[in-house]
Amino acid sequence: MNQAKIKILLSKLGLDVHNRGIITVARQLRDAGMEVIFLGNALPQEILNTAVQEQVDIIGVSSLGGAHITLGQDLIRTAEAEGLKDTFGFIIGGIFSIEDESKLKEIGFDGVFTAGATKDEIVGFIHDFFKQKTP
Repeated sequence: MNQAKIKILLSKLGLDVHNRGIITVARQLRDAGMEVIFLGNALPQEILNTAVQEQVDIIGVSSLGGAHITLGQDLIRTAEAEGLKDTFGFIIGGIFSIEDESKLKEIGFDGVFTAGATKDEIVGFIHDFFKQKTP
């Protein structure tokens, strides 16, 4: 049985330059057999444009600079407005409060990961999400 390789786009949300975590996650996802495209710093429209162009399955963004709610909401709203919300899975990771974690889920992120998330949690979530979305 030939299983499709999960393709994920990772990006820093906005101008946040704290990139050690996302680079570590990118390596972990690659080592778990996923195809990873690392965009670097980008705004929501650029992230969506790249996701469409690269035909990814999941968009993962990272934020440690405090703009996760504002830019995260902009990302999800823009995806909805362009009819792309159901095309991709949306995950976000970073350092934010428990209240913000629930707010990010309300905004529309499928997965939310704080700084303490393990490789197994992230990879497991992505695999489970991908299985649910593919027939």
